Amino acid sequence: MKRLSLASQIFIGLILGIIVGAIFFGSPTAAAYLQPIGDVFLRLIKMIVVPIVVASIIVAVAGVGDIKQLGKIGGKTLLYFEIVTTIAIIVGIVAANLIQPGNGVNMSELDKTDIGSYVETAETTESKSLVDTLVGIVPTNPIAAVAEGDMLAIIFFSLVFGLGISAIGEKGKPVLAFFQGTADAMFYVTNQIMKFAPFGVFALIGVTVSKFGLSSLIPLGKLVLAVYGTMIFFVIVVLGLIAKLAGYSIFKLIKVLKDELLLAFSTASSETVLPRIMTKVEKLGCPKHISSFVIPTGYSFNLDGSTLYQALAAIFIAQMYGIDMSIGEQISLMLVLMVTSKGIAGVPGVSFVVLLATLGTVGLPIEGLAFIAGIDRILDMGRTAVNVVGNSLAAIVISKWEGQFNPVNDIESISKAS
Repeated sequence: MKRLSLASQIFIGLILGIIVGAIFFGSPTAAAYLQPIGDVFLRLIKMIVVPIVVASIIVAVAGVGDIKQLGKIGGKTLLYFEIVTTIAIIVGIVAANLIQPGNGVNMSELDKTDIGSYVETAETTESKSLVDTLVGIVPTNPIAAVAEGDMLAIIFFSLVFGLGISAIGEKGKPVLAFFQGTADAMFYVTNQIMKFAPFGVFALIGVTVSKFGLSSLIPLGKLVLAVYGTMIFFVIVVLGLIAKLAGYSIFKLIKVLKDELLLAFSTASSETVLPRIMTKVEKLGCPKHISSFVIPTGYSFNLDGSTLYQALAAIFIAQMYGIDMSIGEQISLMLVLMVTSKGIAGVPGVSFVVLLATLGTVGLPIEGLAFIAGIDRILDMGRTAVNVVGNSLAAIVISKWEGQFNPVNDIESISKAS
């Protein structure tokens, strides 16, 4: 196994997981033995994300120490995120109208999945405006923000703390050295945890296939193909055009991130690759203070794959119920998604919670989600990979925009970097 690249090991784990899951389809045996392995891997990743983000941002910001420059980067980042996610929503709506994945679907042939937990989460989550979301970025208790994993509040506190270290000069050097050591140690821990990734992927995929089986895709095959086809179009055409305008190649970026994309796709979790993505875009030429800020922030504000899916799924449900949405109603859907997709970022099962909030707001039946919940894991894998590409490209675009991108020619060595 040591002679194989991480991507090859993960791919082997993926294939073996599918085979084992298919063999034990419908049996609780696979879930009983494999789920704990997958859960341990995901918990290991979540364990290191917050310390890495905090330490990396503090070190990067303390090194810059210019609040005006950081404010300018923050403004450009949020503007870019809003533009790209809006384009993703529009692409999802247009694709749903062109492909018509919900037309002709016989709901009597579909299995319903219990969505009670998502409904409960949606009911207990306050609907926030964009202004409320921005206000909530400022934590009243940074320790509580860390404990709750509130990424935006953690980022804000880390920015302020880093500026404070820079402001006190020599007195801040011991503190800066501590966080530099913390960052170095946590990246080492990350590399060790990634050795367990193939086993985590094997377990998670095995459980998924054993629960739902590949046959569950057949009745909703048109939706699956529509979602994946639209996401591929979005990455190659939309993100590809953005990359070209920034003087970069989307295919080069995908090549560099192939290990991380396969891992994110297999686990349906962006958190599993956050530390490695930050490292790789920095090696590509992005300054540390930009990559450390843009990528974690993008996990709440720049979920391109998720917003595209939410738009397409909402139209799909309308078509499935024979509801003809006018252009005005679809514009309303877009405007609602622009807010809801960011207002409850970080909530477990966020895509479904966002869809619940959105469907109720625009007058579509939320019961429609019960028909697609069973295949959501398959769809989640694709949208997670798109989110990773979108956030990685965002760091490059902002670096180029700031005139601080220093491209590296040896792409092959970066793509193999652990």
